[in-house]
Amino acid sequence: MTELVYAGYFGCILVLGLSLNVVSLWILLRRHSLRSSNAVFMVNLAISDLLLVITLPFRVYLYATNRWPLGKNVCVFFTILFRNNFRSSSIFITFISVDRLLAVVYPLRSRHLRTISNAWKGVVFTWLFLVVLSIQESLEFHKKLQNTNQTDTNNTCFESAVKAGPKHPLVYFRAVLELVMLAVNIVCTVLVSWTLRGHLSDSARINNRMNVMVIFVLNLVMFIVCFLPLSLGVIIVKNSSDLRPLICIACVNCCLDPLLYYFSLDAFWKKKEEVDVSREPRTRETHL
Repeated sequence: MTELVYAGYFGCILVLGLSLNVVSLWILLRRHSLRSSNAVFMVNLAISDLLLVITLPFRVYLYATNRWPLGKNVCVFFTILFRNNFRSSSIFITFISVDRLLAVVYPLRSRHLRTISNAWKGVVFTWLFLVVLSIQESLEFHKKLQNTNQTDTNNTCFESAVKAGPKHPLVYFRAVLELVMLAVNIVCTVLVSWTLRGHLSDSARINNRMNVMVIFVLNLVMFIVCFLPLSLGVIIVKNSSDLRPLICIACVNCCLDPLLYYFSLDAFWKKKEEVDVSREPRTRETHL
């Protein structure tokens, strides 16, 4: 019965995550293109969420039937693809926070940093970094599956390799990385909040200020609720099945990310050309 509940839950995430991210990616590419560093990070965040979503039908099938018919190599591939969403999403969200910090607090001095070229360099480095991290994890998970029979594989596929005793150093590294990125997001939120407190005081700008702060609040919520518990849970818990509730919560991030696009981009539903024409003369506020 519990397995069917998980199957239904991931089925709901599949429907919501697929529809929201496909629509968001279409709008980002069609109406905003890749004309800013912020848009580059958001497009890759949407792609990261879609990579998670395409693994969910296999997870739903596994929980619904308790069978994995596709072999151990395919199991390893989709498991690593699933886990990498949490890492890539947290990195791209941190990039978005830093980009918004520079745009609000240092709008002029940061122009040479907030370029499309630098954004793509960060994106390429992120994906290469995740590929390198995945190699060791894939080898370990494959070895674990090689030591199990088919029945155990049905119960093991998609589960994190949690075991009692000392953990692999990469487990601690990933947890520390999440903590560092959370700290970066907190600092960005505090600095932007402090800066906006002294600006945008007139009522005409209040919506703009609220949109900026919603971005940072959403980022912190996703780190504190979705990413951090799972990263720490891998270290603390002793049984793989105990991680399932944390994994369920972490998956919600792919449904929350589209909210970032709405609040981050001026007139999200309008074409880029329409936004440019309607903008006021450049001031500190228009760089938000």
